[in-house]
Amino acid sequence: MTLKPNKKPPFNDGEKLSSWREALNDIIFGAETPLGKGFDIILILMIILSIIMVMFDSVEVVQTRYVEFFYIGEWFFTLLFTVEYLLRLICVRKPWHYIRSFFGVVDLLSILPTYIGLLIPGVKYMLVLRVLRLLRVFRVLKLSEYMQEAHVLMDALDNSFRKIAVFLYVVLTLVVVFGSLMYVVEGSEAGFTSIPKSVYWAIVTLTTVGYGDIAPQSPLGQIIASAIMIMGYGIIAVPTGVYSAELFKQYQADKITNDACPDCGATGHDFDASYCKYCGHPLED
Repeated sequence: MTLKPNKKPPFNDGEKLSSWREALNDIIFGAETPLGKGFDIILILMIILSIIMVMFDSVEVVQTRYVEFFYIGEWFFTLLFTVEYLLRLICVRKPWHYIRSFFGVVDLLSILPTYIGLLIPGVKYMLVLRVLRLLRVFRVLKLSEYMQEAHVLMDALDNSFRKIAVFLYVVLTLVVVFGSLMYVVEGSEAGFTSIPKSVYWAIVTLTTVGYGDIAPQSPLGQIIASAIMIMGYGIIAVPTGVYSAELFKQYQADKITNDACPDCGATGHDFDASYCKYCGHPLED
């Protein structure tokens, strides 16, 4: 007898819901039925349209010409997502679990800026946080299996965190030292009016960005700047190498099998190995 996977929508455990709330839960939280999938697709389209509108609203020429359209559109999408959020609370048995979940927080943040904007102008542009709601596309398009690849990337980042933290500490020390040195060498006449501003220049130079808003004028300052730029090319490769090494370890770990050698009992062989790497005995008798 084969066990079927549990396809029960989330946040739906505990006491039994009424029939209409159960049906609403299947539509809003379930993606297995035609209605549920249709709801998610329409929701994603509305999210995309609302994000596009917020982006164009930030363009002064467009915003001035269509100010009324953007005002109506902003409230239309906000009220629409507010109703959707309330329906999600109604159709679950434990609303507090949904509120504290990742998507619950994101859904709330996607509607709050408009209401807060009534008191604090400009906050409404934080509505672009709605883009995080598009993560639901993984469920709608059946892309959940790709999340395993994301876990590999996150595990590699977590394992390399301490090394990268030490590296960033060294970089921070270097930019403070070089920034202070340039402040002494160049002075305010060349634009190095303070140590913080000089440190900003050192960061821009070490990372090889080079905005050009501040530049050394004296020969000594230019020599120091050249040394920082050359050092920057070497430094950029360090975190990439550290992360790549950890990522390689993660992929290698996925290819290791714990099947023991029948002769020496050793484990940790590659998944496609035919002979033991320690004693040379065939892994399968």
